[in-house]
Amino acid sequence: MAGRISTLLDLSRINLQVHSSDRMAALEEVARQLEDHPDVTNFDKFYAELLAREELDTTYLGNAIALPHARTKHVNKIVMAVGRSENGISFNGSDEDVKLMFVLGTTKSNPTDYLMCVSSLVKILNKPENLEALMTAATPEAFSQAIKTAEEKLLSPA
Repeated sequence: MAGRISTLLDLSRINLQVHSSDRMAALEEVARQLEDHPDVTNFDKFYAELLAREELDTTYLGNAIALPHARTKHVNKIVMAVGRSENGISFNGSDEDVKLMFVLGTTKSNPTDYLMCVSSLVKILNKPENLEALMTAATPEAFSQAIKTAEEKLLSPA
């Protein structure tokens, strides 16, 4: 995987108009995009583990971003779905509403790829210009391109 978020993005799994403002309903709305993913071997069990992880501690990162995730045996490799909410989603542990959610499923057997993925994502999201591009992307294609552009800047020598 080599830390590339763009390789995980599938345009059909980027929802730029999450309708739910409730955390659990929005989480389901975004996660359901993975239901027919070829690398999700059992969506219901994956989703149950995602919910269990969400109850342990907040996955709110700050800057209106959340990263719900589960390390599970019910995926063959890292899978990702994205949801963006114009109105915001009420989230535990947050003074502000979440507007951007990345739902990740990762294997239990390869924590290194998961850590590289999260590290890359956090580095991208920590730059205001990248966050602005993601928050204003008009289409899933534009969202994906914004991630690719941010990755290129991140991975290019200074």
